[in-house]
Amino acid sequence: MAILDWIILGLFCVALVGIILWTLRKKDKDTSDYFLAGRDATWIAIGASIFASNIGSEHLVGLAGAGAESGMAMAHWEMHGWLILMLGWLFVPFYARSGVFTMPEFLEKRYNAKSRSFLSIISIVSYILTKVAVTVYAGGVVFKDVFNIEYVTLFNQQIDFFWISAIGLVVLTGIYTVFGGMKAVLYTSVLQTPILLAGSIAILVIGLNQLGGWGNLMEIVRATDVTYMNDAGEMVRSSSMANLMRSPGDPDFPWTGVILGSAIIGFWYWCTDQFIVQRILSGRDQTQARRGTIFGAYLKLTPVFLFLIPGMIAFALKQQGTMDFASNDAAFSTLVKELLPKGFTGIVVGGILAALMSSLASLFNSSSMLFTVDFYQKIKPNASEKHYVMVGRMATVVIVVLGILWIPVMKGLGQVLYEYLQDVQSLLAPGIAAVFLLGVISKRTTPSAGFIGLVVGFILGMSRLGLKVYFGDTVGDGMIYNVFVAPNWLHYEIAIFFIIIALMVIVSFFTKRMDPAKIQGLYFGSATAEQRAITRASWSKWDVINSA
Repeated sequence: MAILDWIILGLFCVALVGIILWTLRKKDKDTSDYFLAGRDATWIAIGASIFASNIGSEHLVGLAGAGAESGMAMAHWEMHGWLILMLGWLFVPFYARSGVFTMPEFLEKRYNAKSRSFLSIISIVSYILTKVAVTVYAGGVVFKDVFNIEYVTLFNQQIDFFWISAIGLVVLTGIYTVFGGMKAVLYTSVLQTPILLAGSIAILVIGLNQLGGWGNLMEIVRATDVTYMNDAGEMVRSSSMANLMRSPGDPDFPWTGVILGSAIIGFWYWCTDQFIVQRILSGRDQTQARRGTIFGAYLKLTPVFLFLIPGMIAFALKQQGTMDFASNDAAFSTLVKELLPKGFTGIVVGGILAALMSSLASLFNSSSMLFTVDFYQKIKPNASEKHYVMVGRMATVVIVVLGILWIPVMKGLGQVLYEYLQDVQSLLAPGIAAVFLLGVISKRTTPSAGFIGLVVGFILGMSRLGLKVYFGDTVGDGMIYNVFVAPNWLHYEIAIFFIIIALMVIVSFFTKRMDPAKIQGLYFGSATAEQRAITRASWSKWDVINSA
């Protein structure tokens, strides 16, 4: 990078430090302060944090790589801003009335303590071993490629720059998350979001200009067929790279799986996952929380243009012979390295750093909150709030250390593990989504049904993951392979969702319901007149208009 780029990146870091120091001036008096920013966040901070937390390695590496490999097929996952609106309009009232800190805590109030503990364990383990690990690994790879540095000499020893960037990313993010808590996560997002948007827009505009405009891009991708091998061993055309829909036989993105499958994952992620919903729980009131989701939904319209299409631009430039990259996952970083003029590179690198730090900070804070609130407070229920805040900070440190220790595993297994871990959320999502959905739809869903739904959904999902690792590239022919491994990943996910729905309905017929008085306000039609009045007063016609 040029000197100007380093200056711009340095200014971004100075601004980031300034915001962190400002948040540290506001002492965290209790767990509400530390984990939920005192439940005083405004809609701008909430919406910016929703967006910045969402934009992690799966966008900088995965989405751009998907654009370079298969075109518009992955756009479906980025067109679910309506699910963020569902969070704001349908779920915010339930979560606000419950007064919970975590999503597992909501399940305890709606179902039982076993459901809370099980979801907490699943969430913490999956955050550390998948989301944290993938973000850190991808961050190390991206920065090594962008800075074009192979090794750094320290104390007469050559050290792979991957380690410098990966560990540096974890440590720096961990420091401000440990001391700043949710306030630091929220308010650094207010800085990080515009930097991320500015950098990505620069990539899009300069990339299209280099290619010769939108028309040239569409001409190239429309002329590029996406093919797959059918059961007879014949290469069959699925669609062109420009199409959103693929044929039902497409092994990756059949339209029969994409439409519903992407919505199930989106519902789980946007409406029930602690990683996202924690931002809503930090809202000053229902008005600020809902408007934060509206703002976040607007921002969610941009990733297709900021990450997926740049990946397609990289593919088109490669087709023209003006650019080359070793793998599709290097598409975004190659655009940064080869296309951007002085000054713009600093902005984009700042945006990449902002995205990865925001995503990591959110993961650290959410994981430590789950441990402290869902486990430690139950073990030691009468400790002071100051003590719980200290435990939360210690838990964050432990999670940071675990993230660092997991990096060598990611580095050693590399792309193979990265691909497997990307499958995890499609395997965890359907069971959790079904449990939350039936829980808020009907009072007839019993505690036993909720717990059994979580456990069976987890078993079905992890069985497929374990068997995929076991079989590898080998094609099996037995019943186990045909049931758990052979089906398309989206079809399998949809099957799990409806199996769990059916199972929970059946179990609910034979098990005892919760006393309706104990779950009042936690399912549709159960709110008191006062609760309905509070929710109605929290929105205006302008909120409806902006949502439309």
